[in-house]
Amino acid sequence: PTIFYRGGIYMHNSIKTKKFVPLVHICSAFSAPTADGLTENQHKAQCYSRVAVDKGYLPIAPHLLLPQFMDEATEREYALRLSCILISKCHEVWVIGDITSGMAAEIAYAKKHFKAIRYFDEDMVEVG
Repeated sequence: PTIFYRGGIYMHNSIKTKKFVPLVHICSAFSAPTADGLTENQHKAQCYSRVAVDKGYLPIAPHLLLPQFMDEATEREYALRLSCILISKCHEVWVIGDITSGMAAEIAYAKKHFKAIRYFDEDMVEVG
C-alpha cells in the first residue's frame, strides 16, 4: 500500500522496503506573449518535472494541470489560489528561471507558510 501524509508519500516497493517521496511544487513561468511561447513554457515545466522525478521527488506543476480545464484569461486569480493550496501540501517549492508575477505570488505564499524554497536556473542548476 501507499501511505499519504502531509508533504509527501511513502511508496512501498515491497513488503520490506519503503521510500519517502517528497512532493515538490514546480514554480516556473507559464504565461507568454505568444502561443509558441506558452507551448515552450509548458515544455520547460514538463522537463523540470522530469528532473524532479529523477531526483526522487513527486512534482506538482499546476501550470501543466490547471490550463487543461481552466481559462487563463478569465480564471487566473482562482488558478493562482488553487496553486497555493497545492503548495501547502508540498515539502518544497522549486523556483525555476526568471520570476513572473504569478510566480512571485506563489513564492510569497510559500514564504508566509514557511515552505522550503530552492532556486534554480533554467538548466536546473541550483543558484541560491
